[in-house]
Amino acid sequence: MSVRVGISGWRYPPWRGVFYPAGLPQRAELSYAAGLLSTIEINGSFYMLQRPEAYRAWYEQTPDGFVFSVKGGRFITHMKKLAGVESALANFFASGVLGLRDKLGPVLWQLPPSLGFDAARLAAFFARLPRSTGEAAWLARHHDERLAGRALTDSDADRPLRHALEVRHASFKEPGFVDVLRAHQVGLVVADTAGKWPLLTDVTADFVYVRLHGDVELYTSGYSEDALDRWAATIRGWDASGLDVYVYFDNDVKVRAPFDALSLAERVEQRPARR
Repeated sequence: MSVRVGISGWRYPPWRGVFYPAGLPQRAELSYAAGLLSTIEINGSFYMLQRPEAYRAWYEQTPDGFVFSVKGGRFITHMKKLAGVESALANFFASGVLGLRDKLGPVLWQLPPSLGFDAARLAAFFARLPRSTGEAAWLARHHDERLAGRALTDSDADRPLRHALEVRHASFKEPGFVDVLRAHQVGLVVADTAGKWPLLTDVTADFVYVRLHGDVELYTSGYSEDALDRWAATIRGWDASGLDVYVYFDNDVKVRAPFDALSLAERVEQRPARR
């Protein structure tokens, strides 16, 4: 499957009884969503290190062929601002990410609005990123004492590992930014943020990563039929060019994300994985 459309996260109380059937146990929400969509972006990993048992459980609760994207920790992107992150990167990959096995998709790194373009800073960070699960396992073995006794440092197989970068500062409109991404084969996130942050659409790797946060009101507004048609046409163009495409709706406040994802998936003739 070269085009996957899904949602950013799945645990949202307002979704219960609207997207999730009334009475559905919370523990069954991931399985329910994964039965309808082919991918989900894990965003709890942005706020804190998860545990190996959580990643293993998410693997078991989703069908064969399903894919998770994983959001990198804000300690790396927002607090350390990509610098001096050797131990932090090791801890992130040791926290259980490798427990997703063949369902591990791209890793998303989202920069804060306060961090502007710095080619040297980006290049140094990209050079540290593992490009396979085998490299990630090696890096994970260098975790610090905070993960002692709770680390996962082995991969069941050596698979390619992709990375995508989402930016939120106007200085990234600099052409040199795209050059750095392409040099390191890092995907540029196409982020629709209702005009709040830059919407950049350059293709910089062999895949495209799209985050739809709302086109009128950030995190809140849904996408009209015309808007979904336009995104579908764009996605079909990328697909026809031989690119893999991952699309995640993050307009969750008014429970639009899952329904917009289903509508867009239907437009791009996506065939979700089934048990």
